[in-house]
Amino acid sequence: MVESIKRLPGDKAYRVLESGPTILVSTRNKAGRTDLMTVGFHMVVSHEGVLAAVISPGDFSQRSLAETGECVIGVPGVDLAEKVVDIGNCSGYDVDKFERFGLTAGDAEHVAAPLVNECLANVECTVLDDSMVRDYGGLVLLHAEQVWVNPRRPEHRTFHHNGDGTFNADGEFLDLRERMVLWKEYQT
Repeated sequence: MVESIKRLPGDKAYRVLESGPTILVSTRNKAGRTDLMTVGFHMVVSHEGVLAAVISPGDFSQRSLAETGECVIGVPGVDLAEKVVDIGNCSGYDVDKFERFGLTAGDAEHVAAPLVNECLANVECTVLDDSMVRDYGGLVLLHAEQVWVNPRRPEHRTFHHNGDGTFNADGEFLDLRERMVLWKEYQT
């Protein structure tokens, strides 16, 4: 290989393979409390609406998802990038993230979890398989029940996490490492 090419260990493969946009996952627990979490690891598994996402074990959202079997995946535009990173830097145990970040919870049709009205798209999901949560860092298989797309939204570009605090936004490079205060260990 050419010496100028940067080498990374195999456990950093996510930095070159994560192709999906950074997403928000909303949940509502049985007591009615909503939460949002930022997720960078997810993928489409099949054309039948099967999706996979890593919902970190122990997070408020993961506990709500385990309790109800429902969530909404929100696809934010690049104009929400800083809010999305900041959402990932605080806990739903401590704060109402919809309120703190000025986001609007919308009504879904098939699940109790709220839509995120400011997102480009929202996908209502139910859990298909959560047997891999413990062994694979929170991996959950989801089924997409309904998709909502907001074509009137002025910003349509999404952004993609590079796994080290930097993001690509439809060809633009966003360096948000300074905002990712809880994830410094992944920036080296």
